[in-house]
Amino acid sequence: MPSPTIHELIDLTGQVAVITGGARNLGLDMATALAEAGADVAICSRTLDNAQTAAAALADDTGRRAVGYACDVRDEDSVEAFVSAVIADLGRIDILVNNSGNVFQCTPDNHLVEDRPLEAWYETVNTNLTGSFLMTKHVVAKAMKPASRGSIVNIGSVAGMVGKDRRHYTNTEIVGCPIDYEAAKGGVINMTRDLACQLAAYNIRVNCISPGGFWRNHSDQFTKQYSYSVPMKRMGVDGKEMKGAVVFLASEASSYVTGINLPVDGGMTAW
Repeated sequence: MPSPTIHELIDLTGQVAVITGGARNLGLDMATALAEAGADVAICSRTLDNAQTAAAALADDTGRRAVGYACDVRDEDSVEAFVSAVIADLGRIDILVNNSGNVFQCTPDNHLVEDRPLEAWYETVNTNLTGSFLMTKHVVAKAMKPASRGSIVNIGSVAGMVGKDRRHYTNTEIVGCPIDYEAAKGGVINMTRDLACQLAAYNIRVNCISPGGFWRNHSDQFTKQYSYSVPMKRMGVDGKEMKGAVVFLASEASSYVTGINLPVDGGMTAW
């Protein structure tokens, strides 16, 4: 039997991918990449209109089926209903990208550890870490274990790998990265490792991508200060940098890869 070609290995035709937080930015980039590789996609956002608008544009651009749903990943009932709806509408779930995340109420007055409100800690951890746990729990139970296959890609961050250099934010418009975000993303990365060990027996692979900073109309001052810490001397580019990484980890191109954390950071965490 001939070995598969690289085109066959990355071909996702016939598969269904779920991308949480898939209506914008890196989530939409990854949803687009998976659709371009042949998958039908389900994206969710807290706001139904945002998800449906993004899904309609994605379907037009790629020719794949794309459906938008409302889901609050912090709420188990909402997650369970979303997973059930995707299976009812699209028939299966082969790929899960846990991308939903945010930093809650980070201001100049509350971003330092001694000033950080407990409410902000809970909201950030619940969205980034608990949400990934809940989505994984229900996708595994309802779709992947019964099918004895699947690929889960969690989205971490370089903030979960190393302490952030606050000098990046000096004299800029950006407040900084609070401790709750760092803790949550570190949890996502290590949850990935343990899930990979737990689910390997069911032919379910679990990996993580940890993006660095991506440029979104940041000031020249911030861009220069951030890029100084990056060996490639630049920030990431939307619409490009995450697409290859997610298709690799979602597809058979990474069939013997599980439990890894892949930084997409221009080398920031390499030194």
